[in-house]
Amino acid sequence: MVRAFVVQAIALFEAAREGKRLALARLMSLVERGGDEARVLGAHTYAQAGAAYTVGMTGAPGSGKSSLAAELASVVRSEQQRLAILAVDPSSPYTGGAILGDRVRMQDHVTDDGIYIRSMATRGHLGGLSLATPQAIRVLDALSWPWILVETVGVGQVEVEIAGAADTTIVVVNPGWGDSVQANKAGLMEVADIFVINKSDRKGADDTRRDIQQMLELSSLGEWEPPIVMTVATDQVGADELWRTVGEHRSYLEGSGELQARRSLRVQAELTEIVSQSLEQRVITAMERPETTELKEKLARGEIDPYAAAARLIDLSDG
Repeated sequence: MVRAFVVQAIALFEAAREGKRLALARLMSLVERGGDEARVLGAHTYAQAGAAYTVGMTGAPGSGKSSLAAELASVVRSEQQRLAILAVDPSSPYTGGAILGDRVRMQDHVTDDGIYIRSMATRGHLGGLSLATPQAIRVLDALSWPWILVETVGVGQVEVEIAGAADTTIVVVNPGWGDSVQANKAGLMEVADIFVINKSDRKGADDTRRDIQQMLELSSLGEWEPPIVMTVATDQVGADELWRTVGEHRSYLEGSGELQARRSLRVQAELTEIVSQSLEQRVITAMERPETTELKEKLARGEIDPYAAAARLIDLSDG
């Protein structure tokens, strides 16, 4: 007998496919909650996805990512294309809450049927994305959204996970962001397919461009050298050029075969993450068993080392 939640998940998907926004919103909430319903949805949409193109946008807090995303949305709509935006916001490490305020800067598009905006909380996950982001991208893909833009939380020096989730990664910086050494520390050379210097009307924009160019010249890059695009999102300057550059990068990836290679690596990484989460949950469950009490006491008394205790827990989780 088919369980009720299976029928509900598939019914929501079909309603969203018909263009019902409320069904799509509930579908995204289902994805974020995870659990059996999300797994059913993942199985249902996996074979139907693959046509959409995903663009990731990352950068420091306050660099203007949300404003730039809103301008890109305007450019996409001027070309009569549809765009889904996933705006990932950080969760508080104390309360677990998130403001989910990025879409406030995109309010000009909320009534446009050709634009879908969804805010997602990281829920404590590091890397700049929510754990549910890959699944949400796949669902939107299966629902025939041709372009998906993922805006990450404001990154530091390690939160560059977007590079593994997007086909094209845009890194947004501002004048005065730091010298070329800071650029390499942040790992941005490795993840950027396109650099954007936003707020380029400010003093120091040319110096920032020179610093990035110098580091690109010293880096071991492939055939594609990340271009540098100057924008002023609040004045609607540069978004057209940026979108053209995204198209050029897509053409390069498709022509060189790298797009398929990137997507294959993405699926493998997602598989690893799913297995890791499943094993972690099994071990956590095993730790709650009564028979682990003695093991924990031995560990506290120093009669057994943590590695041996961990191996025993893994054995218990397999049982």
